[in-house]
Amino acid sequence: MIVLGFDTSTPATAVAVRLSDGTVTQMRDDPPAGAHPGHATRLLDMANELLRGAGVAWKQLDRIAVGLGPGTFTGLRVGVATARGLAQSLDVELVGVSSLQALAAGALNADAESVVLAVIDARRGEAFAAAYATGDHGFMHELASPRAVPPEELAGVLAEARQAIGSERPRWLAFGDGALRFHSELHDAGIATAPVNSPLHRVSAAYVCELGMSAPVIGLQQIVPDYRRRPDAELALEGVGTAKSVLR
Repeated sequence: MIVLGFDTSTPATAVAVRLSDGTVTQMRDDPPAGAHPGHATRLLDMANELLRGAGVAWKQLDRIAVGLGPGTFTGLRVGVATARGLAQSLDVELVGVSSLQALAAGALNADAESVVLAVIDARRGEAFAAAYATGDHGFMHELASPRAVPPEELAGVLAEARQAIGSERPRWLAFGDGALRFHSELHDAGIATAPVNSPLHRVSAAYVCELGMSAPVIGLQQIVPDYRRRPDAELALEGVGTAKSVLR
């Protein structure tokens, strides 16, 4: 199976191609701090470059896997809309993958004995977080489901994970741009954060492909962004409506 996978849940644009023999090639675009993400302008160009380099035509794809989030609203909309458009035009299978799970997959592949707290910066002073461990037969096991939380509640996610696993493990690690942003709160909760320069803090499209290999194929219209909270635009409109009602 040839799989094209990509993730746009963070400011980065990550794309990978997994060939039938398991070979994976990948690219990513990480904008400088404060720069506008290049999801809309870079995603298709990167995918085309990877496919051309692998000697694969678009029509040879068997499946497209897309990171559903949670993550940035605009990025997720671009990624999911692109994935749905490609799947429909190419008539190939489309599957969705949790971006937090893809983040955790890279960390667990590097250290299967750890319990991993995957944390993506959610802006608004919050984090998207979920906890995972390697379960029976090497499969990933979700210990605490994805949610949006303020940093002081990250300890609660860890507590839920500890209860779910039923025993202490020697190593708990946090990964992701949210783990870097809220490292002080994680430290206070007894969770170590991977070194700042670790590539495992970035969502890897290679693991989007890997998880996408076994993800269930569902209807195209069911592939939607996993926001985990209400969009900024919706809250802003609600705030305007509330203000108008007060002024009447």
